[in-house]
Amino acid sequence: MKVSSLVSRRNFLLSGSAALAASSIVGSENLVFAADAPAAGPQISSDEALHRLIDGNKRFAAGQITHPGRSPEDFKPLAAGQNPIAAIVGCSDSRVALEILFDQGIGDLFIIRVAGNYIDGAGAAVKGSIEYAVAELNVPLVMVLGHSQCGAVKAAIKHLHDHDALPGAINDLVNYIKPAVVETEGKSGDPLENAIEANVRRGVAKLNTLGPVVEPAVKSGKIKVVGGVYDLATGTVKMLA
Repeated sequence: MKVSSLVSRRNFLLSGSAALAASSIVGSENLVFAADAPAAGPQISSDEALHRLIDGNKRFAAGQITHPGRSPEDFKPLAAGQNPIAAIVGCSDSRVALEILFDQGIGDLFIIRVAGNYIDGAGAAVKGSIEYAVAELNVPLVMVLGHSQCGAVKAAIKHLHDHDALPGAINDLVNYIKPAVVETEGKSGDPLENAIEANVRRGVAKLNTLGPVVEPAVKSGKIKVVGGVYDLATGTVKMLA
């Protein structure tokens, strides 16, 4: 076969595949991640999902966890897909192990972790992950979870009025959290706790208006976005109104 014929055939196949992919995207409201299709399982409401998390945290704080399994056998049933009950945007802090503190099993939580658990300015990696959980995995609940003694928020407080620059992208990260500190300046109470809570609330507000995926899902009642703060000392999660 001539080289020109091979090239023509290859171009035809590529163009056909591209057209098929384009038609699939246009004809579907969801993204296409066939390799990570949701596992079959009952869908629960956002309120039910939240109750499961709150109840799980109560068990954890009381030292009565029910999900100790972390062996390969626990992962095998989910090899073909996942059906998490919630997506959680949490801090990268090594002390904040989300499956454990909510006493949830393998495959129950879709977790996005970023230092300072901030949303606004976090970029496509964080926002796209949340949108994927909503659009593809059909999670009914999205939670923004801060925690006590957060180092990223401490840095934002420390450097709020300084004109110094932190090294690398750490400076950008801290700058995105500073608005939460400004918002709480002069308020009664502990400045760090106030800023941590404000940072969570700002994240919740951002997600409630984040188009084109999350906001419509919130407005239609498909999902609920909530915020909370985890106390490292007590093991409890306080939900924010």
